[in-house]
Amino acid sequence: MATHIGMMDSAYFVGRSEILAWINSTLQLNLSKVEEACSGAVHCQLMDSVHPGTVPMHKVNFDAKSEYEMIQNYKVLQDVFNKLKITKHIEVSKLVKGRPLDNLEFMQWMKKHCDSVNGGQLQNYHALERREASRGGKEATKRAAAAQQSGKGSSSSAAPRPSSSNGSRKHEPQSSNTGNHHPSKAASKQPKPVPAYDEKITELKLYIDSLEKERDFYFSKLRDVEILCQNPDAEHLPLVGSIKRILYAADGEDVGAAAETTETQTLSPIAEGSEERRNSVIESQKRKLIVNLDVEAAAITTLSPRQRLSDSSDVKYSGSSPLLTC
Repeated sequence: MATHIGMMDSAYFVGRSEILAWINSTLQLNLSKVEEACSGAVHCQLMDSVHPGTVPMHKVNFDAKSEYEMIQNYKVLQDVFNKLKITKHIEVSKLVKGRPLDNLEFMQWMKKHCDSVNGGQLQNYHALERREASRGGKEATKRAAAAQQSGKGSSSSAAPRPSSSNGSRKHEPQSSNTGNHHPSKAASKQPKPVPAYDEKITELKLYIDSLEKERDFYFSKLRDVEILCQNPDAEHLPLVGSIKRILYAADGEDVGAAAETTETQTLSPIAEGSEERRNSVIESQKRKLIVNLDVEAAAITTLSPRQRLSDSSDVKYSGSSPLLTC
């Protein structure tokens, strides 16, 4: 049972067209976009198709329009997951918004799970009968049938009609006379390339959703850095100050100058500290010298006259003859 599927699994590389074809063939619907299943009713019936009897279809609402009604469908789906011990997390707040990328990813997981149960083969599942037991199920079936009939009618009208050369020659003057009256009808019957534009729009929506996810990811990282810089223990550090300047820098502001000023600020306290140490060493040496002089002076005053005379006898003058000792 495919409960845990990595983001690099092959299930998340299944295209939208394959997903839509699988949903329409399994449930006999006519969805043209994956986000049309954002109400959660389709997911409930898909689980009912592979796990018969586990989904209370009378609680499923196929006519859910508001987010409150959609959430009720996802509650039913969550109860089914709990019964089957499936630990898949349902991001209801994103799915009910109808965002194409979120609905596509969740539907890709649904397909992987359904394919893993009994090899994806359904055993006598009657989608129409099961859907009629739910609220709005009959209307959903009618809408799907009407869309299928309109699609068949447009395809048949767009098919070319064979005509003989004689018939075309006979009706040439009539077509010239009535050409001014029915040009708009003939143009309206031609198939319009609307699906191509819809596909392009859907691709752009998916691209925008991926960009929004990437933006939210990096914004959360920057927010974590900002909270870390606001910590009182690290707020006074110079590095934190430079990080704040980068975070709060306006467009066009030179962040390099702020970094240089921060570098000078980080170096200046070291220089000031070294000068203070040097001055303190010099002052200590001066104090030691003064203390030594005071000690010597005090020692001299305590000597007796005979000791002073003996000390002075050792002194030699630089004259012609030295001083004789007694």
